Order: sequence, then structure tokens, then C-alpha cells
Amino acid sequence: MIKKPTKSLTKTPVRKAPRKRKPKLLIFIVAYNAEKTIESVLSRIPQALSRDYIVEVLIIDDASQDETFERGQAIQNKGKFPFTLHVLFNPVNQGYGGNQKIGYHFAIEKKFDFVALVHGDGQYAPECLPDLAEPLRKGEADAVFGSRMMKKGAALDGGMPKYKFIGNKILSWFENKILRTDFSEFHSGYRLYSVKALKKIPFQLNTNDFHFDSEIIVQFVIAELKIKELEIPTYYGDEICHVDGLKYAWDVTKTVLKARAQELSIFYDRRFDCQPKGSASAHYEPKLDFLSPHSLAIKIVGKDKRVLDLGCADGHIAKTLTKQGNQVTGVDTFKPSASIRFQKFIKHDLNSNVLPVELKEYDYILMLDVIEHLLAPEEFVDQLRKAAQMSPNVRLLVSSGNVGFIVARLMHMVGQFNYGKRGILDITHTRLFTFATLRRLFEQGGFELISTTGIPAPFPMVMGKSYLGAFLFNFNKVLIRIWRSAFSYQIFYEFRPSPSLSYLLQDALVKSKIRSTKKTASKA
Repeated sequence: MIKKPTKSLTKTPVRKAPRKRKPKLLIFIVAYNAEKTIESVLSRIPQALSRDYIVEVLIIDDASQDETFERGQAIQNKGKFPFTLHVLFNPVNQGYGGNQKIGYHFAIEKKFDFVALVHGDGQYAPECLPDLAEPLRKGEADAVFGSRMMKKGAALDGGMPKYKFIGNKILSWFENKILRTDFSEFHSGYRLYSVKALKKIPFQLNTNDFHFDSEIIVQFVIAELKIKELEIPTYYGDEICHVDGLKYAWDVTKTVLKARAQELSIFYDRRFDCQPKGSASAHYEPKLDFLSPHSLAIKIVGKDKRVLDLGCADGHIAKTLTKQGNQVTGVDTFKPSASIRFQKFIKHDLNSNVLPVELKEYDYILMLDVIEHLLAPEEFVDQLRKAAQMSPNVRLLVSSGNVGFIVARLMHMVGQFNYGKRGILDITHTRLFTFATLRRLFEQGGFELISTTGIPAPFPMVMGKSYLGAFLFNFNKVLIRIWRSAFSYQIFYEFRPSPSLSYLLQDALVKSKIRSTKKTASKA
């Protein structure tokens, strides 16, 4: 008879999975003269949010002329509001953007996970908060924007004035074109942000005015943070609009154009300096697919040459030259990637004004966007010429930014001559050059000019393979033919060593002796 196994009297303890912490959600209500609507807005916040979030509500009254603050305080004092409620009053009006800065700073200081921006006039439905917050909770987005334009005709049906609808559409189309985005609407004030994402952008530098919302979108796009749009209903009540439409449109236009100009390296503003670390846009990039100092140098060098690349950076030019059968020696202060193969690499600081190689070993010397970084360019050029005096056939290819570029001139005229991270006014540049000053530097250093080329602004790199980018680039080339010194973004020179005084004297002595000997022989 087979006995049935007896059950153990001791139970194996069941390990409970650790309870996942609820994320903290701050519902931030910006309010100005909202005494008639603030109670309604608060009452419409879904209590169901407490199932998934630790919810707190913050009202910041921006120096209202009515009793918005007192109405909020009354609700707070009753103690019946389902969420923790904070009511603050700005004694001085900070503006729509300034008010947001304080609220986002509050969210960061109090270590919230997410913050939802709601307007105190009731224009944006608090009932939508659970749906809007979900992508943040799931980690699918860094920001969620409520859009009134996703469904055709919904905005007009909801009471949006026709002129505002048309203006919204035109501005959103323009912003999408310039920023290379595809949002249905840029001008909704219903937004939810990850606090972690907010900490990555310098929102505190933004305007205090109404176009704060546009600036923060630009920052999120530049920082490569993910924005998700969700449909929201449109509601226009009896609220008083405090926005000057024409001024707002102009401010938004300036914002996106400045951001794009910064990407072109012809303008700099700390607000838009928020590229993620390690992104391609945050580093020096080779420009090989269109006319540039890089592509031109590669074309001039050709094949089977010995090349010295001074200030070789990451070695992208050397990589292309090597593929063409050239032997390349790289010189820089840091060793490039292992994937870049030089025939020889020398770690050396060019500011020492000592060349670590013999120039007679090379056919071409490259100094592409290097001379402007040197502490003493004159001394370096003198040393270069001294080293090249026995190498009359060596060719020197030099490029630099043109501070005479029309945009830089205009910036100077309006007091916006400021340094940035890249471009002509790169903050690491110690010297700025025009065509005339760069040519004079090398000619006085003992080099003879062979050729001059004006380089257009790198529109194809910034705008991609678009018709607009190609048009602007080609138009820039036409302008260079008309006025090279004003419309060239960069300068490109080809030099050769001119004979030194020692060489000329020695040559004169030798040739004189030869000629004298011949004359004596003919008389005899």
C-alpha cells in the first residue's frame, strides 16, 4: 500500500513584492484675477488621481487685483479639500512665465516627480489630468502637452476665436518648419512635465512673458527630451485675455529663429545651450558632404600624398584622406578614437610654438580651424616658416571663421556680439580674423598666397537635405561672389613658403659666383 505524502506542518513564508512607491504629482495652478473660477477649477480635479499618485496642489496668485488668494486660502482652511493644498501670493506680478518658474522651482525643491500646469481661469479641463499624466507615469514621455488642434474643427467648435485659431495654425506651422518638429499645436498652456526633465534645461533663464511656453518647447527639443501630445477639449469662457497677439507672435518668431541661428553657430544664448552630453550636436562635426574647409582640403590634397594634420581633433579628415591612399600624421593635445588610423600620431600642444616633426617630410600641412585657438599665432607662424625654409614645395592649407561675416557685423551693430560654444565666436577662440588679417598674418610670417576661397554657412548640416537648406547654401555662394569678405562664413587659404632672406642671400652668392666664373671663362 502506497502511503500518501503528508503535508508539512510548517508553512513556507511567502515573500511579498515590495510595494512600488507612488510618484509625487504637483498640480500647479497659475492664477491672476481668478476669484470667480478658482473654486470651480479646484473642485474639478479628479480624486481618482490619488490611486496612482501622491497629489499636492499649488496655487500661485500672481499679484491679482481681486480676492483670488483669499478664495484659495478659504478652501485650504476648511480642510475638506481631498489633497494637500498650498496657496502662495506674489506681492509683485512676475508675469505668466515668471510665475511658472517659481512653481517649477517649488516642484524641484520639494522633490516631486511630475508637475502639471493648470490655468486658474478654467480654460483647460482638470478632468483630463489622469489621462495626461499616464505617459509620464509609464515613462513614455518627458513632457505631455494637451492639444486642441489634433481633431479637425474641435478648437473652433469649442469656442476658440477664428483669429486665434488662424494665428495658432500659422505660428505652429512656422515653428515646426524651423525646429523640424511635427506638433499639432505649440500654444496650448495645458502641460505636464517630468521634474527630472525640467532639471536638465535652464528654464529659469527664460522670459517672464507669455512666450515662456515657446522657449521651454525649444529647450526640450534641443535637449532631445520626448514630448507627447494628447487631445484635450477646447473651452473659452468669459475670461479676459491679457496677451498682446502681435507682440506674442513676434516674440515666438524671434525665439525659434534665435534657436536655429544658434544651431548654425551664428548666435549664442545660454537659454538654448542644453544639448544632452554626448549628442552629435554638442561636438565638433566634420563637414564632408558640401563645400567646407574639410571637403575642400580633401579635394586639394588628392591621393598618395604625405599629410601633416595639425590640430587633427577626432581625426575624421585623416580617416577620409587615408582612404584615398594618403599617409597622414596627426598632431593634437588628445589622442583620437582608436577607430581613426594615422600613419603616425603625436600628442603635442601647438601652443608650445615648437613643431614636433620635420616639414620636409610632407607635401601638405593642414591647419583647419586651428589658428584661432592658438595663444600666440604670430609666434607659431614664425616657427612654422622657419621649419619650412628647406621645404619650398610644401603647401599649407589654412581655414578660420570670418568675423567679417555679415551676421557677425549686424550682431555687433545691435550690441549682440557674444561668444558661444561653436562657430565664428566660439568661446575657445583666442583670436578673430577677417580675410585681410589672416592673410597678413601668414604673409608677414613668410608665406606666399596661392589661392583664396570663401566658404558659405553650413546650411546643409543644420537643415539636412532639404530644399530650403540647399537654396540658402547656393544663395550664400552667389553672395560670396558679389562680396566675399562680408558673405563668407569661413576663410580658406592655400599658402606656400616664400624664400627666406638667408636662402635669397645664399642663392645670390652662389649665382653671382657662377655668373662671374662664366664671364671670366668667356674672356679667356
